[in-house]
Amino acid sequence: MSTPAVRTRRHRSALTAAVAVAVAAGSTLTLAGTASAHSTGSQVTTAKLTKGLYQSAYSERNDVLWVTAAVGRPPVTESHLLKVDPRTLAVRADVTPPVTDAATGAVEAVYGVAVDDEHNTVWTTNTRNNTVSVYSQRTGEHLASLPNVNHAREIVVDEKHNTVWASAFGDGTLVAFDTKTLKEKERVTVEGAGPTGLTVNEKTGALYAADLNNDRLIELRRGATTPRFLPAGDGPISVSLSKNGRTAYTADQTSGTLSVVDLRKGVVTKSVATGAGALSVATDERSGDALVVNRTDATVTRVDPRRGAVKETVATGANPNHVEVADGTAYVVDKSGAGAAEDTVTRIRLAR
Repeated sequence: MSTPAVRTRRHRSALTAAVAVAVAAGSTLTLAGTASAHSTGSQVTTAKLTKGLYQSAYSERNDVLWVTAAVGRPPVTESHLLKVDPRTLAVRADVTPPVTDAATGAVEAVYGVAVDDEHNTVWTTNTRNNTVSVYSQRTGEHLASLPNVNHAREIVVDEKHNTVWASAFGDGTLVAFDTKTLKEKERVTVEGAGPTGLTVNEKTGALYAADLNNDRLIELRRGATTPRFLPAGDGPISVSLSKNGRTAYTADQTSGTLSVVDLRKGVVTKSVATGAGALSVATDERSGDALVVNRTDATVTRVDPRRGAVKETVATGANPNHVEVADGTAYVVDKSGAGAAEDTVTRIRLAR
């Protein structure tokens, strides 16, 4: 689901105070080998977290990985916002979303996630409730729930412009909120669109949304009310940007490919087969590589987009759902289904 914004990392070294909620038991670590036709030497570690994992987002300010989880269909009574140590993969704290229906015990279940290190908050999409929420990174306190985001799917933070964007898949809308006031400030609807994955170029403020319904990207430049459309692959569901912001990468669910899109020319320059059920893409700013999660194949594929070549394929847990990359390390969460007692996070320290 959510993908990283283009930004210059600040390399802060800070530890947060413990979140004022019950801390889950430490995760069990197991080592997994790298399944790759190319021996690149990436180091792979897996850990069990909890059932129903969806997405993760890394906070550089706090050096933690925020992970969302939700179990079952409405009324959803089990959901977690986990605070995970990226070094040990142990759960530091488990934040429970607020109850929305006392009669059933339903909670405002969390799915998409993004961090705002500038204001020390974490944002979630609450797909079943058509809302987005804001939590304190320091305490885990639920600060606000913001309505009218129809089937809220992904969320991305533009720290430079104090803006959070959410995709409303249900009605083709992109919704912006002010990260200081926590109020809605912009809403753009594209008729017939199905916006899913989001990314933002913080240098320019331009937003990019994968339009699953129309095999394209939606580009919304800062201050513009009319979007620009660019081609993508077959079934684009996730999008990320190159470090310089000139190229977009889409994970194409239907075709199982990574598409490389030249944003200036508005053309797809390369299409690389990655695996069945390509679902999430993130950019490793250190190497320039793109990583694609292949849900059906239970793998993550590392692609050199300049050459259009696969560099490495790593096995993950069943049904991987999302990839996040921070400082040369990829984190993949899986959502393996109703039969799993616990889903896992796979950490991949990418070889240079």
